[in-house]
Amino acid sequence: MMPAHAEQPVSTATRTVRVAHKAAEAEGICSFELVDEGGAPLPAFQAGAHIDVHLPGGLVRQYSLCNDPLETQRYCIAVLHDQASRGGSRAMHCDVGVGDRLTISAPRNHFALAAHARHSLLLAGGIGITPIISMAEALHAQGAGFELHYCARSSARMAFTTRLAAAPYAERVRLHLDDAGGALDLDRVLRSAPPHTHLYVCGPAGFIDAALSAAERSGWDSRLVHREFFAAPSTGEVREDTSFEVELARSGTRIVVERGVSIVRALERAGFAIPVSCEQGVCGTCLTRVLEGTPDHRDAYLTPEERAAGDHFLPCCSRARSSRIVLDL
Repeated sequence: MMPAHAEQPVSTATRTVRVAHKAAEAEGICSFELVDEGGAPLPAFQAGAHIDVHLPGGLVRQYSLCNDPLETQRYCIAVLHDQASRGGSRAMHCDVGVGDRLTISAPRNHFALAAHARHSLLLAGGIGITPIISMAEALHAQGAGFELHYCARSSARMAFTTRLAAAPYAERVRLHLDDAGGALDLDRVLRSAPPHTHLYVCGPAGFIDAALSAAERSGWDSRLVHREFFAAPSTGEVREDTSFEVELARSGTRIVVERGVSIVRALERAGFAIPVSCEQGVCGTCLTRVLEGTPDHRDAYLTPEERAAGDHFLPCCSRARSSRIVLDL
């Protein structure tokens, strides 16, 4: 059975857009408004969706769309200038300006709102507000019940506060600032949620881990919990790589993956390219079906249930625990 994550086929189509507006939204956060050069409508998207942005030097990064999904004339993204950047956020902040042209993918959604949810609880930490604010727009337009809690270290690091204050759903928004002694009481908020509430969490890995732990303590049904990481979290676990063999079922080709080499790179060297984007196990672009063997999951994309099933994995970062793994390629 395919994971719910894999229901959307990956599109390789790209288009060129122009940066119509760039603005500082908070300390270290810039927003970008992207439009079609000829003024044509952009492909529709649903709340929680992201786009791939192709940057100078061949970098590809994923950014959540943060505007109202009902808008068709623009895409809006916001980017945190991460001091530990591998080059993507630095390029967006320092090298991309108004009037520049960027190549982007069609929107993809691995963090979609559940249909017909009775109530939704939206939790955002820092830059994690980007998909969450789009979800708030969509839920308000649907007339659905929801509550939004937005957390940041300080007001200077909190983006879109003016937009949230002016939103027609402003009374459903709660801001929590660590430096003002207003840190979010996760246990209280989760315990007070109505039955069958869907929980959506996005932000730094530590914030997500705290929210998921609180949900577990509250006995939250895991099927109602949805999260999206912006980078693969560090587990602190040291795993020693070993070599193993990958077999491509459709051709019978066998490829040895050496220590320190990813499956994606080993396949590329043998002439087999698969779609890949983040290379951190976050975006799900390279999700691949496993026919035989035991995956060594190292991603932040699959749920624990999907990992336990063992029939899919992300070869950009994951490996094999068995000496041989057979892929549906």
